Amino acid sequence: MTATTGTALRRIQLGNALSAFGNGFTVPFLFIYVAQVRGLGASTAGTVLALFAVAALVVLPFTGRAIDRRGPLPVAVVGTVLASAGSLGIALSTGVTATFASAAVFGAGIAVIQPALATMIVWCSTTATRSRAFATQFFLNNLGLGIGGLLGGMVVDPERPSSFLLLFGIESAMYVLLGVTVATVRLPKGPRVERVGRVEDGAPAPDVRRSVLADRAMVTLCVLGFVTFFACYGQFESGLSAYAVEVSRVSPTTLGVALAANTAVIVLAQFVVLRVVERRRRSRVIAVVGLIWAVAWLAAGVSGLVAERHALAVAALISTYALFGLGEAMLSPTVAPLVADMAPPRMVGRYNSAFALVKQLALAVGPAVGGPMGATLHVPYIVMLVLCSLGITVLALLLGRRLTPAQDNPLRSVVVASSKPTGSPEPVEPSRAAEAAQTA
Repeated sequence: MTATTGTALRRIQLGNALSAFGNGFTVPFLFIYVAQVRGLGASTAGTVLALFAVAALVVLPFTGRAIDRRGPLPVAVVGTVLASAGSLGIALSTGVTATFASAAVFGAGIAVIQPALATMIVWCSTTATRSRAFATQFFLNNLGLGIGGLLGGMVVDPERPSSFLLLFGIESAMYVLLGVTVATVRLPKGPRVERVGRVEDGAPAPDVRRSVLADRAMVTLCVLGFVTFFACYGQFESGLSAYAVEVSRVSPTTLGVALAANTAVIVLAQFVVLRVVERRRRSRVIAVVGLIWAVAWLAAGVSGLVAERHALAVAALISTYALFGLGEAMLSPTVAPLVADMAPPRMVGRYNSAFALVKQLALAVGPAVGGPMGATLHVPYIVMLVLCSLGITVLALLLGRRLTPAQDNPLRSVVVASSKPTGSPEPVEPSRAAEAAQTA
């Protein structure tokens, strides 16, 4: 990594942290603001949350193409403008139609920003530094969300609508600041993703959709990503919350403590975990996360079984959220860099967008399935998510069989290459090796 790319990466991370800080001011209070403060009702508030996912599903198929053709910087700037305008629009809207339109604009902006920033991080990093770069991004995201949520809770007052306007104003300003910060970044002239078993230079560009679908490893990773986001993030604000309140009989305050424990584990453990996992096979790390999350869901089930013993139920539930945080800390330096290392250099944006699309699908389906089950079908709900977690482990091991050594354990590959004696025979190119394997 050069001094220029290092400076660019630090600016990207700073802007990302500031936007997460602003987002933390509103995320916990959006439903209350729309449903109660504006008096639009719970169904309208639920639709607003759903529109975030719908807008993302609409724009993401076009976002990757724009990133690869125009570069990630202008796309990220456009996303920050949309997110800022959408946030301000939600704050100022008093009617249902205006609120829905603002929510769609905000959701589209967030969806555009995510793969654009991910591609910028890829361009400013190397195989050796990419895991740390994404781990830092995840750490700063959670730190910003946590601090923003804490300060927002001190400011907000349901009896004073102006307090909510202040929160949304701060969020809108932080997205503007992200756009300004990103606009000053000097990116390298071309993609920095190392080629690993892909199209040779000068070859005609393949059909993008067919290329992604023909990449068996990427398809496996997308299925794995869907199950991962469904079993974790898709349940945080829906099924798991409903189960905790209805079955474990914990108060919303205790639920807030559990969420704080989740954030605390991520913030405190992220770089410790990074040292442990960055030199290990990515597929095995993901497989271990599946086992950890299976234990987490079993702990959630125990919290329901011992609901009459309140202290035990609370401890089990907080353990659930803490174990999720540990798994998230393990995934952050693993999954996003893997997507980048699997992508052909000219398709990094589209691979990032494809994976972001899968994530949004999971976040849309997760609450729709988990919410009702968590509130009514208690035992099937826990059994389903334990099986999903074990499915993560199985899919990760399958993925490991479809990855090249450079994709699955890039730091080890770098160390082996750097320690190779001078004058020894050159290794076969990964792309040629892949072709030979396919021919065989």
